Amino acid sequence: MSTKNIVLCFPLQEPHIAQIREASKDDFKVIVASQETIGQNIFDADIFCGHAKTPVDWAKVVKQGRLQWIQSSAAGLDHCLVPEVIASPIMVSGCSALFSNPVAETTMALLMGLVRRLPIFFHAQQAREYVRRPTDDLYGKSVAIIGFGGNGQRIAQVLRPMVDRIVASDCFPDACQSHVESGLVDQIFSDTQTDQMLTDADVVIITLPLSKTNEHSFGDRQFAACKRGAYFVNVGRGSVVQQDALVQSLQIGQIGAAGLDVADPEPIEPSSPLWDMDNVIITPHVGAQSSRRIPVTIDLFCENLNRFRNNQTPLNLVDKPLGFPRPEHRVDRSWC
Repeated sequence: MSTKNIVLCFPLQEPHIAQIREASKDDFKVIVASQETIGQNIFDADIFCGHAKTPVDWAKVVKQGRLQWIQSSAAGLDHCLVPEVIASPIMVSGCSALFSNPVAETTMALLMGLVRRLPIFFHAQQAREYVRRPTDDLYGKSVAIIGFGGNGQRIAQVLRPMVDRIVASDCFPDACQSHVESGLVDQIFSDTQTDQMLTDADVVIITLPLSKTNEHSFGDRQFAACKRGAYFVNVGRGSVVQQDALVQSLQIGQIGAAGLDVADPEPIEPSSPLWDMDNVIITPHVGAQSSRRIPVTIDLFCENLNRFRNNQTPLNLVDKPLGFPRPEHRVDRSWC
């Protein structure tokens, strides 16, 4: 019987590798790949855990027929959810909602920076100007959250004491109704009703993962539906938003200010007007960064490895055609 292998490809230290080896219980050999070698090492994998940022011939991997399970070390899955993998029997699980705390902190940093006009004050600081200028308040605002998975729910928890009203949209609205009953949000809309919840929102926050159905789904029509002068924050995926439409909305004042942790393309082109706008804050896709990110990811993988060994459904099992886990498979708050 040939040896079964776990191939890892994300930043790990020896204690993390040792934890995985212990969890494998000698059933698997652990191979640590790099971004330079993963294109070849992937063909030795029965299980792959990581995020390949360099090209992988997934069609050839599927044809080989060896790989059984991909545990992504990221929430985004476009690095591996290619058509061949989607159509294959390979099981995929991800890290959706696992980093909801740092994503919520990033959201608050961007939003509060916009509300309190920090870009203007940063420029004034560089010019050694100590001048009071107008600011705004978050207290009493109305917030719309587009995408109400783990990240959206955690953002709502953080915002709830500070704002007057929170509404959210999701492709599984029935699964989110308990959050209306608990008072976390005031109303849940389906993903087909997003436009109608934008008209009264002072703040619009996007937490959507990228999928075929929502790529470039937020564009001219949606920006036009927004309340004039609304704050716009994207901590989901840049490709959900039509960036040219965002730029135009900012230039005409339809959107009052924008906080962008994600963009399309990434990095933002040096010629983009976004760089020079005093009402825009840009961070380079760091929303999920955390000192706890790798340990939490390893803990999830080890739990799922035990489930895999016992023929149980892994946490955060991805509905591959959908592109992310269904509500019944999402991790709960104890993992975050």
